[in-house]
Amino acid sequence: MSISDEVKRAVGEMGAEDGLCLVSSTHTTAGITVNEDFDGDVRRDLAAASEALINALDVRFEHAEGNSDSHFLTSYFGQSQTLLVRGGELDLGRWQGIFLAEFDGPRSRTVRVSVLEG
Repeated sequence: MSISDEVKRAVGEMGAEDGLCLVSSTHTTAGITVNEDFDGDVRRDLAAASEALINALDVRFEHAEGNSDSHFLTSYFGQSQTLLVRGGELDLGRWQGIFLAEFDGPRSRTVRVSVLEG
């Protein structure tokens, strides 16, 4: 799910001109990633590749809740991203967007945004 607009709004409300923006998920089965936000096929391709990766692993997950694959994908993708802030705005590339990668849901999720001016 694209969270670009929400993160951009949060950065604007913080009033930082230049610095670093940390976008972080507070969950063990959801990650944050930056990728193309123009063509929806990219999101579908990444989801399909993630599923294929899990299916190709020669591992037996032991976690009693049955969602160890979600925990693995969160570790693989990462639960946070650090982005540049320049001139009061996120310094994203032309096609880039910020995504909450949901691996065990849908669920209600919390994403934290913080800016360190520099």
